[in-house]
Amino acid sequence: MNIEKARFNMIEQQIRPWDVLAPDVLDLLLVVKREDYVPPAHRSLAFMDTEIPLSATEAMFSPKLEARILQELGVKKHESVLEIGAGSGYQAALLAHKARHVTTVEIDPALAEMARANLTANGIGNVEVVQGNGADGWPAGRAEALYDVIVISGALHALPEIFLKQLKPGGRLFAILGEAPVMSAQVTTRRADGGYDTKKVFETNVKPLRGIAQPSHFSF
Repeated sequence: MNIEKARFNMIEQQIRPWDVLAPDVLDLLLVVKREDYVPPAHRSLAFMDTEIPLSATEAMFSPKLEARILQELGVKKHESVLEIGAGSGYQAALLAHKARHVTTVEIDPALAEMARANLTANGIGNVEVVQGNGADGWPAGRAEALYDVIVISGALHALPEIFLKQLKPGGRLFAILGEAPVMSAQVTTRRADGGYDTKKVFETNVKPLRGIAQPSHFSF
């Protein structure tokens, strides 16, 4: 396989048509080598428009979804990011190139080790991989404004209020809400006055977030 040709085709045939047009995002997809974060047994799938298995229950998002998340959040160099669900570490690597620091929390010990190893092997030094259940925020239950950006890498029935409280004013949170086969991806922004604005950005279908309990619901 011609890897660079496959990468180019992924960007031009999958990602651009999915309204990912920000030059900085497209350029970053050339810099962060997706194949380095794919399990060796599935490396031939690295540039295909599909989820890639990471374990019996977990999978990497499709390339177009990863790119769209990055574009929608508009992460800046001074910002701190929380990711719930490290997977293989690829999304954290993308975020790390845009942010000051990324904390990524993974409930599966084997995947946490995979993400840590992949990030280290690729020289990503501003990501902390934590093994634990981040479904109640991180640190769990701490209702303080800690992060500029939060990414929840699994579907939720409803958004736990704790995540909103952990957003700084001006901070953005990406979450996917609903049930299969059609779920709604949304970005919620915390206003300076303490309120929240939510924008639905696209529809998708992904695996549920592991470790989530019945949340206290937040009404907008």
